[in-house]
Amino acid sequence: MDALANDIAAIEAERVFLSDLASGAEVIRDQWGIPHARALNTSDLFILNGYIHAQDRMWQMEAALRRGIGRLAEWTGPSALPADRLARQLGAEAAARRDFAALNPETRAMLESYARGVNAWIDAGGTAAEYKLMGERPIRWEPWFSVAVMRQRGILMGSVWFKLWRAAALGTVGAAAVPLLRYDDNGPERYIVPQGPEGRRLTATLEELAPAIEALSGFGPEDGTVGGSNNWAIAGARTATGMPLVAGDPHRQYEIPGMYTQLHLTGPEFDAIGLTVPGVPAFPHFCHTENVAWCVTHTFADLHDLYVEEFSDGGATFRTENGPGETVTRQETISVRGAASETITVHETRHGPVIAGDPATGKALALKSAQLYDTDLSLNCLLPMMTARSLDEFYDHCKGWGVIDHNVVGADRDGHIGVLVRATVPERDRINGWLPVPGWTGEHEWRGYIPFERMPRELDPAAGYVVTANNRPVPEDHPDYIATDCHPSTRASRLAARIERLPGLTAGDMQDFLRDTDSEPAREIAARIVGAGDGPLVEMLETWDGRMDPGLTAPTIYYTIRQEMTRILVRRSGLDKASTHVAASPAPGIPALNQLWWILPNLLRENDTSLLNGVNWDDVIREAIATVSAREQPQPWGVAHRPVFIHPLSHIFPEDPGVAPPSSDPTGGDGDCVLATGGFPDYGTRSVYGPVARYIFDLADWDNSRWIVLHGTSGHAGSSHYSDQNPLWARGEMVPMAYSPAAVAAHATARTRFEPA
Repeated sequence: MDALANDIAAIEAERVFLSDLASGAEVIRDQWGIPHARALNTSDLFILNGYIHAQDRMWQMEAALRRGIGRLAEWTGPSALPADRLARQLGAEAAARRDFAALNPETRAMLESYARGVNAWIDAGGTAAEYKLMGERPIRWEPWFSVAVMRQRGILMGSVWFKLWRAAALGTVGAAAVPLLRYDDNGPERYIVPQGPEGRRLTATLEELAPAIEALSGFGPEDGTVGGSNNWAIAGARTATGMPLVAGDPHRQYEIPGMYTQLHLTGPEFDAIGLTVPGVPAFPHFCHTENVAWCVTHTFADLHDLYVEEFSDGGATFRTENGPGETVTRQETISVRGAASETITVHETRHGPVIAGDPATGKALALKSAQLYDTDLSLNCLLPMMTARSLDEFYDHCKGWGVIDHNVVGADRDGHIGVLVRATVPERDRINGWLPVPGWTGEHEWRGYIPFERMPRELDPAAGYVVTANNRPVPEDHPDYIATDCHPSTRASRLAARIERLPGLTAGDMQDFLRDTDSEPAREIAARIVGAGDGPLVEMLETWDGRMDPGLTAPTIYYTIRQEMTRILVRRSGLDKASTHVAASPAPGIPALNQLWWILPNLLRENDTSLLNGVNWDDVIREAIATVSAREQPQPWGVAHRPVFIHPLSHIFPEDPGVAPPSSDPTGGDGDCVLATGGFPDYGTRSVYGPVARYIFDLADWDNSRWIVLHGTSGHAGSSHYSDQNPLWARGEMVPMAYSPAAVAAHATARTRFEPA
């Protein structure tokens, strides 16, 4: 640390005194405001971690905590009530407290140090514009809060919503159509483990679905998710340097402040740099140390089961194979800003809380989730992950991670690359993956969890690269059931093709891959539109190559016609009613248009008209063209698809600059591209989710690594680092990831010296 201090001695240091520090420490910030923290002991380093997070993102940290435990309505009013009700039903606060108490001493000490750093900033008078607007002060941080925030960032992602959707749709489309409603476009499929091969899909038969269908009979009236991420690792045999490259981008909704912030932590036990989650210490998802680089995408593993429970005695008991069980109830009171408090009754069966339906009516749905049901010790992995000397050792340190499911791609300085499905997945029958199952037969129960040693893992695949993009994790005849629903393999296949096409790959090639706007589904659907219709709009699609580039108008034409085709499908199938079914009631709801958007390519490919109620696809296409043609002239895609950033308080204080989200520069891509700037089809053409960060780890030279976040390091509107990275982000460019002391010094623009008080 002294050498680094000497290198940047010309920069005048701010001095901060903290009573909990054991020794002096320092934080260097570069021209992008990215903090590089150094301390002489690990406890002090995590105090700095907490202080920096609070300094840059305190309001965001507390907002994530309140979302996680069902207390956001205290801040944002009635609009947050549905999500608060669900968090209270899940018992998320009790689960976080339970998990914290079970963590090992080293992890608890890390969380305690982090909390001391957060509170030191608060005690020094730290606040943010959002607190001033609400007349509030930051909450004093408790160590268990970080457990709650970590769970909130991935709670109920994936399978539960697909099962609820199919349950809601069942009464409208009938049992035979349920397999059509899989979150999958049925196109050519790649697997994550083993890398590369394609294979056949399995589907559920009506006979297999019969128990679930029978159980759902009478549940509600008879008529009644965000695309993921990319990551990859390329072995030295395919790179210009002979050492691996690792790259990717997490895709989330564009909320301000963004989910990730950049950070570098250097201490006696590790030297780690990566993307951090404000509210949580260390690097759960994206990082490199001196020896190992790692990154994640969402696996879409099936962590959640829904059970149709049959209740008696007004909901006081529920049916089991061994006789009645007693329903456990508790009262939860939710305070609401600007409105009266609301008290709810939570009902729990042996499987978990009721999240849809009313036990008093005789049937309701209970959720059993691996994220909540048993004690989770995911945060015990964080410290060992940063001290791993090899990729294989790093993967061993991931044992016990269960707070969310990940495809962890990585590489090490010995030249190894690999992938691990990091998740705690229940061991049970595949049929649980389709619909809620009967809760009273004993035939659909968990048999524990798939042992870590059996989780899919591959090192140094023969192809010389690993690619994941939320595609199917394993072949469907894999011995263990992992997933039913996953994202189409379009992005994974595109990335694999580009990797295989170029020899001597460089970090610059990785950056180019991350901004790839090619869309195979767009080409396929546009060809079908051209074959069925005519007119000026169709003529513009005839020569289009399927690239969703911002300067072109053809992408807007394709997107709006596909959108209108999906609306027609929703109406003619009757599935517009499914969104109002009680099974679709858990927050945030399940819009039919968003679900059917993803199955449209397969229905077109197979010319399947079973949901069209008597018309064919050419009829649908011509009607969609006519509707879109009657509108104003379509705009270039960069205008039509411009990202929309949302601040959680902007609807309450729409005129206040303190919560005004920054506007974004235009960008290309869409949900089917590697540049997955997706939109919700019921929202229009604007992009509302996408790469909230990008990263490239160059194992030949860590200082040649690069990264970017969607707006900036600061969560404070008006800061020079609130949105200074956005123009680069929109263009697909990145900033240096300074790692060595010399590189940190070369980019330094500010420093703060921390001393014991």
